[in-house]
Amino acid sequence: MENKIKKILVANRGVPAVRIMHTCRDLKISTVAIYSTPDRLSHHVMVADKGVHIGEAPPIESYLNKEKIIDTALKEKADAIHPGWGFLAENAEFAQMVKDAGLIWIGPEPGVIRSMGDKIEAKKIAIRANVPTIPGISDVKDVKQIKEWMKNEQVTYPIMIKASAGGGGKGMVKVEKDSELAGALEQARSEARKAFDDDKLLAEKYIERGRHIEVQIVADMHGNVYHLCERECTLQRRNQKIIEEAPSPSLNDNLRNEICFTAVRLMREIGYTTAGTVEFIFDSETQKFYFLEVNTRLQVEHGVTELITGLDIVELMIDVARGKKFCFKQADVHPNRWALEVRINAEDPKTFAPSFGTITRLQIPQGPGVRIAQGVYEGADIPPYYDSLFMLLLTAGRNRDSAIRAMDRTLSRNLRIEGIKTITPLLLAIIRHKAFQAGDFSTKFIENHMDELISMFRVKDAQDEALKIAEYVAKISALGPQEWM
Repeated sequence: MENKIKKILVANRGVPAVRIMHTCRDLKISTVAIYSTPDRLSHHVMVADKGVHIGEAPPIESYLNKEKIIDTALKEKADAIHPGWGFLAENAEFAQMVKDAGLIWIGPEPGVIRSMGDKIEAKKIAIRANVPTIPGISDVKDVKQIKEWMKNEQVTYPIMIKASAGGGGKGMVKVEKDSELAGALEQARSEARKAFDDDKLLAEKYIERGRHIEVQIVADMHGNVYHLCERECTLQRRNQKIIEEAPSPSLNDNLRNEICFTAVRLMREIGYTTAGTVEFIFDSETQKFYFLEVNTRLQVEHGVTELITGLDIVELMIDVARGKKFCFKQADVHPNRWALEVRINAEDPKTFAPSFGTITRLQIPQGPGVRIAQGVYEGADIPPYYDSLFMLLLTAGRNRDSAIRAMDRTLSRNLRIEGIKTITPLLLAIIRHKAFQAGDFSTKFIENHMDELISMFRVKDAQDEALKIAEYVAKISALGPQEWM
């Protein structure tokens, strides 16, 4: 029996909220936005059919207030809740509360979210599904335990200590030598406790020159589990992605098929439904890949997969929640383009320090092969309470070179943002770097090339334009009317 969905409450803000609302509008599904006090004039509120004030600025009082969000959905007579990404998107307790309230949860089952949210449990399931995993140890208690594991398994430095719960680069500390172990253990435990209220840790061998490859999976409630090919998500700062592309330049066709169908096998073992991502670390030296985690939500970078396949992943999630069967087969998925995505964050491009304030000028890129997912408008405020991401910029072309050229044109010529600092100069420097263009990079690319990348920055602002105008005025004043006038 098909579930009726005529109204969706979007339990998010900014870019993810607007992205979901666009598909809802295509499907003629009305939307309810929730907003905190500083977000009352935000873009996602204007895009929605209705906005409801949910609380004050701190997320715990607004976008993380489970009870109030569900009460709002019921009062507004919404049929379903879509969490987007971030905030409560991978919160099993919230997913269960939504279902218990008689609402439709647009996401995987709460039990799946819970098991995949625990990296230790997820790794056990991956091993059971015969998916290769990184050598490691679970439930780390002390330094002695790590040293014994390294000795017994002949593991050498560096290693990575990780929070068992959560993701997003939080609770992850790289360790290079014995003397760093104790401090790293305490740092990871402290970060995990603050971010996830769970200080359980694991330790794994750190893959040098590793590359992050993730496979987009969609699964309905009728046993169909398909992959929508892979994405390369290697370019990161502070363990958080800033550039993604599809397909991956790291893989040949044999590896591509192997990694994609390994992801499908794992998701079948899990009993997964809706959209999700299996993330792997790829060792470019040995040409081997290892399971990292399952992201039980819509990914920020899902747009590059949509661009190369022509499928709307948000629409597929809504179809699954309705109980529909997919109208396509695995053999029907034929990527025919190359796509890139860059994340525009309100941060200093040299230090990554947050930059908050009012966007005094915003010129949105246009042109062939460009797609924009924006969470702001000119005159909007970037508040200090939430994630610094406020825009996704995507380009596509017939091959990687043409997608890169379109991105260069879009970042360097068509995009203008003033009033706040953004990481745009860094993004442009990366895509113009010869190593990136050759596909020769790893997760340490930014760390290893930061000084060189900064030297490539080309920053223009309103003052540059004013000086240019002043130069014209001076020239005319001194020399009289010009031929071009």
